[in-house]
Amino acid sequence: MSGSVTMYTTPWCGYCHRLQGQMNREGIVYDVVDIEQDREAAALVASVNGGNQTVPTLVYSDGTAQTNPSVTQVKEKLAALAS
Repeated sequence: MSGSVTMYTTPWCGYCHRLQGQMNREGIVYDVVDIEQDREAAALVASVNGGNQTVPTLVYSDGTAQTNPSVTQVKEKLAALAS
């Protein structure tokens, strides 16, 4: 089942691993895209981060993005989307 959020990540990103663990514990459903394996994803991440490929970058179903958010920020955004 796909989530309403996609996390753009790399395998070596500690911040990504931490946020994934927190989201898993909270039961948040999300898709993961490795920007090292997907050039279009890397370009998307760069486009929302001033040319930088900063991860984790989360893109929501409404097209908005957050870079390195806390799990609280993710939950707040998802709640806003659901209302």
